[in-house]
Amino acid sequence: MVEAKNESQLVHTFIGSCFSTREDVCRCGYSKIEHVGEAIKPDDFTGESWDRHRHIHEVPTDAFGDISFDGLGQKTGKYARVSTDTSPEILYQLLTEQWKLSPPNLLISVTGGAKNFNLKARIKNMFHRGLIKVAQTTGAWIITGGTHAGVMKHVGQAVRDNALSSSIHGQIVAIGVATWGIIHNKDALVRPEGCFPAHYPMDIKGQGRLSCLDNNHSHFLLVDDGTHGNYGVEIELRSRLEKCISRKISDYISQSGVTIPVVCVVLDGGPGTLNTIYNAMLCGTPCVILEGSGRIADVIAQAAGQPLSRVTIVHIHLLMKRFFGKEYEKFPDLKIIEWTKKVCEQGGTSNTNKPISITLHFSSRISESQGIECWKRQLELAIAWNRVDIAETEIFIEERQWKSSDLHWAMFSALVGNKPQFVSLLLENGVSLRDFLQDEEILCELYKQMPSCFFLRKLAKRVDRARRSKRQEKTISMTHVSEEVHHLLGNLFLWAVVQNNKDLAEIAWEQCRDCMSAALAATMILKKMAEEGSDADEAEVMRELANHYEKQAIGVFSECNNNDEERAQKLLVRASPYWGRTTCLRLAQEADDKSFVAQSGVQALLTQIWCGELSVVNPVWRVLILTFSVHSDAARLQRLKILGSWSKLVCLYSSPQVKFYWNIVSYFAFLFLFAVVLMIDFQATPSPAELLLYVWLLSLVCEEVRQVRECSWDSHLWNPRLTVFFFFRLTTKLFYAGKVVLCIDFVVFCLRLMAIFTISKTLGPKIIIVKRMIMDMFFFMFLLSIWVVAYGVAKQGILIDNDSRLDWIIRGAVYEPYLIIFGDFPTNIDYAAFDIDTCSMNGTDPLKPKCPILNENQMPAFPQWLTIIMLCVYLLFANILLLNLLIAIFNFTFQEVQYNTDTIWKFQRYELIKEYHSLPAVPPPLVIFSHLYLFIRLLLMRRPPVTCTDKLMQFSLCCFSPLVPAITHCLSQLL
Repeated sequence: MVEAKNESQLVHTFIGSCFSTREDVCRCGYSKIEHVGEAIKPDDFTGESWDRHRHIHEVPTDAFGDISFDGLGQKTGKYARVSTDTSPEILYQLLTEQWKLSPPNLLISVTGGAKNFNLKARIKNMFHRGLIKVAQTTGAWIITGGTHAGVMKHVGQAVRDNALSSSIHGQIVAIGVATWGIIHNKDALVRPEGCFPAHYPMDIKGQGRLSCLDNNHSHFLLVDDGTHGNYGVEIELRSRLEKCISRKISDYISQSGVTIPVVCVVLDGGPGTLNTIYNAMLCGTPCVILEGSGRIADVIAQAAGQPLSRVTIVHIHLLMKRFFGKEYEKFPDLKIIEWTKKVCEQGGTSNTNKPISITLHFSSRISESQGIECWKRQLELAIAWNRVDIAETEIFIEERQWKSSDLHWAMFSALVGNKPQFVSLLLENGVSLRDFLQDEEILCELYKQMPSCFFLRKLAKRVDRARRSKRQEKTISMTHVSEEVHHLLGNLFLWAVVQNNKDLAEIAWEQCRDCMSAALAATMILKKMAEEGSDADEAEVMRELANHYEKQAIGVFSECNNNDEERAQKLLVRASPYWGRTTCLRLAQEADDKSFVAQSGVQALLTQIWCGELSVVNPVWRVLILTFSVHSDAARLQRLKILGSWSKLVCLYSSPQVKFYWNIVSYFAFLFLFAVVLMIDFQATPSPAELLLYVWLLSLVCEEVRQVRECSWDSHLWNPRLTVFFFFRLTTKLFYAGKVVLCIDFVVFCLRLMAIFTISKTLGPKIIIVKRMIMDMFFFMFLLSIWVVAYGVAKQGILIDNDSRLDWIIRGAVYEPYLIIFGDFPTNIDYAAFDIDTCSMNGTDPLKPKCPILNENQMPAFPQWLTIIMLCVYLLFANILLLNLLIAIFNFTFQEVQYNTDTIWKFQRYELIKEYHSLPAVPPPLVIFSHLYLFIRLLLMRRPPVTCTDKLMQFSLCCFSPLVPAITHCLSQLL
């Protein structure tokens, strides 16, 4: 938005003040009524010839703001009426500061025929695609004449076609520099305080010798010299503006002071276009000629395609006559001669199909003697414009030898500029990422270039909190973590992952040594970022990228497993020094990568871990009697190391499979003892069986505490209830309440069998389905409770008058309506089934419900027809609609889960195997001796065990310590 107070200092307009001999029209082209009062004084300027410098003065602009083109699409742009004497620096500030345009990396000046001309479909499509591709890939500005005619119209159509077909790349900047005096309907743009927006009608049929603005351009500079109807007024200011822009430093390549290049694109054109081309070539500006567009463009293209010996004045005359026809007579011979000489000098270097290549060629010729600096300039331009094809064909050639260190700046620019194709090209041409990242400041600089986001703020706070808990210094540099970080390529991979940049992350991942661990770590990071993020669309993209890297990890492992199964399994359990000294299995678990864990190779390893030192082919019955001696082949025994009886017992009972079976037997014995104590032997004075039960419970509690310390514990709800039970048990008055609590605990202990039997391939998937259905049932109960409470409260209010007993209120309003669903119909809603002996008149009997409202005949007074209708409607919705809905929900859940049940079961199997792998060899209650041994060892060694929190902090610091300096530095001003 341009404010009027600023524009009064920047942009001016002109007013004529002297008339010609004609009565109504001034020599400036405007009519008498269009002049101000003092300009039409009869005594002024009498007998003087008209001079624009004397008879026109400048005033603040009265035409600026937003312009909206009426019609299809309602396209909107920005415009400003400016003076021919306006400084180009001020115009550049207007474009970049007021109109918020990003500075260009390339300036494309399109010139040519100002009148409408037709292009062949092939040439038109080629021009549209080429122009838009260059503008998008380089961040270029396109400058034209801005009117809806000739070459400007074709540029507008190219911009329009791109906007209709794709909105991914953003808006193309097309700036129209037009003459104010030739614009049709320009009065719609005039308003001293600015137009926001100005509604501009495009009246093509009624424009006459004037021209309408092109509705597909994004910005307009309307040049005014005070005249009306004179074309070409804007040429001088446009030339000065282009020269000013060409002297600016490109943002992408500012380190070397390379200015913004300019390329001139020519379509069609006449004598004026010829002068433009000639002046551009004198200034060293490369010109791109579209052959087949007509007139002067075809003449130049034909001449450039001929050998230098054939480019003569006669030949040029023939071409002019051929392509211009009747206009040929108007072309000055002197200009033909001058232009012919210029074509002879530059014709051999032209390439009409690659404007960027031409710009590179001319920009390099300026400093051709500088050697490596010249190559560097070309590479800078190619990176800024994202032209990998040109870099491959014209920069990285055999004649030029690049050192890896000479291209580190290019790698940094490609990474920061998000140009993955250039990163790949640089790697192919000898750049070593390891050498590139040796400088500890490089990674910090990369993070400084990242846009601040909520995730980085949170990450910096968490890592800083972990550092302080570990009593580390407040400020951590790369030197402090050098012993922990050896794999900088993995850190570059993290840098790309936290940006959710798939292409750059893929390149960095391919360079990682431990690529499988890196892929699994990426899935974990991306899934956590998706949970933390507030943008649903961005979170979905992160989940898709996480799934991509899970597939990558699966592909790497499958390839390794096919080549060498044993070594592939070692990869799964090898602690990676680059990713928190954790294993691939642990990373997959933390990332919830079910598909990875479900792979046959991973499951084979889990089966091997499950069996321990036992053979995986042993059936269960053989495992149970394995302590006895069995016959073995003598030759096989000679090859194997013979174990003693004690070693055999250790191997047997340390197997997770054997631990599982012993724990199952122990758990069933525990439940049996529990049931006996509750039903038969629960005395005021604890019996031996009850004391044994308490010892058993104590061993289970100790095992839970051990699992908490080792980070392999899942929270169970029975520990608080056990504490309540023991308190009640020691209190005589609360003895029975303690037994009730213990009975509830027995239910929970029985339900834990579901978790234990997830190891079964038959029961495990079914248990998973049951768990999902239980979750669905909770949501269903919410819907059901609405109908139960609605019917119950209405029924209770109709039947019973002011019952103050809370237990009977809940029974009548909730419990009875719930039982109706299962067929237990109440008798108090029907006159025929009413019995006054089954209720209490005043509600004084605590064992009977209060009688309904009675009439003088001692019969119910409530409207029987209403209660029966309510019951029928309630049954219709609760019994038929909602229960069938529950069946449909269960069926949908079964169908949905059944497809992935095997994968989910295999993942949960891993959890169970990991749990039993860490269990002591002996089951409860004998496990208490193992706990005593651990406690005594702890006291003797006087070393605190590593807790779950400590492990998580160590993992976070190992993974993210390289990120800390950069992130904290970048966010120091924000946090």
